Amino acid sequence: MTTVSPTPQPAMRLRELVFGAACAAAVRAAARLGVADALGEQPTTVEELAASVGTEPRPLQRLLRALACYGVFQETEDGTFAHTEMSRLLREDTPNSLRYISLWCTEPWTWQAWPRLDDAVRSGRNVFDDLYGKGFFDYLHEDAHDSARVFDRAMTTSSKQSARDIAELLDLTGVSSVADIGGGQGHVLAGLLEKYPTLRGTLLDLPSVVANADPRLRDGGPLAERARIVPGDCREDIPVQADLYIIKNILEWDDDSTRRTLRKVVEAARPGARVVVIENLVDDSPSMKFTTAMDLMLLLNVGGAKHSKESLVRHMSEAGLLVHDILVVNPYLHAFECTVPAE
Repeated sequence: MTTVSPTPQPAMRLRELVFGAACAAAVRAAARLGVADALGEQPTTVEELAASVGTEPRPLQRLLRALACYGVFQETEDGTFAHTEMSRLLREDTPNSLRYISLWCTEPWTWQAWPRLDDAVRSGRNVFDDLYGKGFFDYLHEDAHDSARVFDRAMTTSSKQSARDIAELLDLTGVSSVADIGGGQGHVLAGLLEKYPTLRGTLLDLPSVVANADPRLRDGGPLAERARIVPGDCREDIPVQADLYIIKNILEWDDDSTRRTLRKVVEAARPGARVVVIENLVDDSPSMKFTTAMDLMLLLNVGGAKHSKESLVRHMSEAGLLVHDILVVNPYLHAFECTVPAE
């Protein structure tokens, strides 16, 4: 009698890996079609789903069957399809939705850039400028407005989700002021101000970013009296003094930006001030498959890199910070607790 190993043989697994683009494309197609939103709590026929999302039934069945192989949707014995834990994450209305993250990681530009990964590995620099004749963010905001909107939605979703974890993790006892450096729309800052009613905070990021700051922080918002919004570039100047500085997911563009940002924090802060650096890591993390993939994407589009523990500690130490502890925020993020040396 022939037995089948529960673990795919190396040749089978490699075949699956090299067809990874098909899986990513299938997730993207389902997200764009809104299949997860159309599928209710009960198993549904392909014909009903096709009518809801405006597709032909047979191709939709092929798409869902492919996704079901990876646990995204479930095909039942009678041929209907039902939700799984993963497929629910593609719904726009579900808590912790990954719909826009799924769209962002499969945007049209990615399909042009990934085949050039060998070029990026040879040169150590991004391939985006050669492909599109301009830098990544210039391209997004000048030539790919739909992609820019997807990027903004994906980053907003991700930031809101991690902000809750950060507010839960950090103990701000004795802290009266916090500065969120390069803090995007300020979701982390808003979460901390809500948790600590006497805390005051400053959000610093580029003018175009803070123009769309969290409504809770803006004039008329419930946190506005305790929040200050400062437009600026943290690589050039940080005109903020605070008890605690938070730097989250901005030390990944390139080493020069990382060094300049950390130096500016040390220059701005009072001796003994607390600094918390929060980043994805490419080592010692249960999310390494995801973070190492993001690391390669950063190489492709901006020439950046995710950090290992060693590289991040080295950069912080070289900037003059004293690193005391490394905390796990969630499976994707680590927080490095530091202080500015006392004089």
